[in-house]
Amino acid sequence: MSDIKTAAGGLYVIEGLDGCGKSTQLEMLRADFGLSARFISFPNYNSASGEIVKDYLAGKFDEQNPVAGCYSASSFYAVDRYISYKTDWEADFKAGKCIIAARYTTSNAIYQMTKLARSEWDAYLEWLCDYEYNKLGIPRPQKVVFLDMPIEISQRLLSDRYGGDEQKKDIHEKNTVFLKNCRESALYAAEKCGWDILPCSDGENPLSAELISSRLREQMFSLRIG
Repeated sequence: MSDIKTAAGGLYVIEGLDGCGKSTQLEMLRADFGLSARFISFPNYNSASGEIVKDYLAGKFDEQNPVAGCYSASSFYAVDRYISYKTDWEADFKAGKCIIAARYTTSNAIYQMTKLARSEWDAYLEWLCDYEYNKLGIPRPQKVVFLDMPIEISQRLLSDRYGGDEQKKDIHEKNTVFLKNCRESALYAAEKCGWDILPCSDGENPLSAELISSRLREQMFSLRIG
């Protein structure tokens, strides 16, 4: 068995649409890595910047212009990441510790890019990477793995999470047309930006969390477990 604690330092990102199991996978990695890695998740709802994100997800900013909505919402999330980095994990990252994140800049590419015409996607990706990694100076991920769960399955998982109360879903989670568009933008960004894609279902049902976890470790850290 490979030693799970031998993964190199750097920033590793678990990405995916709502209900794909990112949080579950993050916790399973936490159980293996322990204190040898830092674990972060975005948005940080317990911060002042997270309050702005919560207001956005609650639909309080009724932005009718999709282009303005794309770039304004991107900024909300980017500032949340910047504050998290500067106040929480910058020292660990610079010291060479392994940082594992659920969501990151990559989520802007998935969720916000869909508001633009497809002909503008390349320009947006260029702007996004320059804005967050160069202008704001937050770290660029060493590896991104997109957990690809079909929308129909992830919606069932979300409904189970909320005990069948559909009103608990935020504006993204309840909009299946939007989420299908987000999957398209995610696959596009994965190809353009070099993300790995990890299929998380057999087409009808989700794969077990344990099987996804094993494949995630291999793709993200080149570690074969077992």
